[in-house]
Amino acid sequence: MVDLKKIVTIEAPKTLARRFGLIVIGDEILSGRRQDKHLSKCIELLKERGLSLAWAKYVADDIEQITATLKESFASGDVVFSTGGIGATPDDHTRECAALALGTKTELHPSAQELIAGRIQSMAEGDPVLADLSTPENQHRFKMGEFPLGSDIIPNPYNQIPGFSIKEHHFLPGFPVMAGPMMAWCMDTYYSDLFHQTDQQEQSFIVPKGIESNLTPLMERIEANFPGVKVFSLPSVGDATKGGVYAQRHIELGIKGSAALLKDAWIALRTGTLALGYEIHDITPA
Repeated sequence: MVDLKKIVTIEAPKTLARRFGLIVIGDEILSGRRQDKHLSKCIELLKERGLSLAWAKYVADDIEQITATLKESFASGDVVFSTGGIGATPDDHTRECAALALGTKTELHPSAQELIAGRIQSMAEGDPVLADLSTPENQHRFKMGEFPLGSDIIPNPYNQIPGFSIKEHHFLPGFPVMAGPMMAWCMDTYYSDLFHQTDQQEQSFIVPKGIESNLTPLMERIEANFPGVKVFSLPSVGDATKGGVYAQRHIELGIKGSAALLKDAWIALRTGTLALGYEIHDITPA
């Protein structure tokens, strides 16, 4: 039997510690009129690159809320993707709030101006009235290119109306069809040096009739003895449709972290669980 108190502490490999966050802005998400697709897409894109999402926040179309959220995230030093609120309608406040959070002002970005003008000309399809950039309607469209001073543009392959980046915050449209490719472009353009730095893996097993309060001390000892390894517990009341061990109350108990760290931690977790008198059921890969 492994004595968890005598396990030699394993030092985690040193890597660049960068956290990625996501801010989803929009009353339509909070009211349920639309279902958020940005969170799952962001997780997917990061995972493809060997990265992970550290946090996510949902914010209403409210100037005070957005500004306060951005002040906090700008101060965090995290890489942040923000979706929604960069259009030109009265409920689009993100551009203004980003400037307020940074203590600066917005200004029409020259490259954004060119791209928006090109989009106007393209949509006019030769109609000189629709193509007239001086009309109030078209002048209003240029507001979508007013970004905080010092911003860089994010190309939008869908309709050419750009997003913007400033201080490792990347502001994207609320439309998933646009935000997804633009988010991927930001990752590949700015953070490729962070891709696949560690071989992150996850392993778990089922503990029938497991009780979290009984398992918590074991989980705490594993994390203390194996820096860089995180232990997780996912309790379930049971699912009769799945049958077998899944039909009864159980806990999925597991670890995640660099593959180089997991071997000994995995043995210690299994041994410690058995020592508490529980059974272990391995999860069959799908």
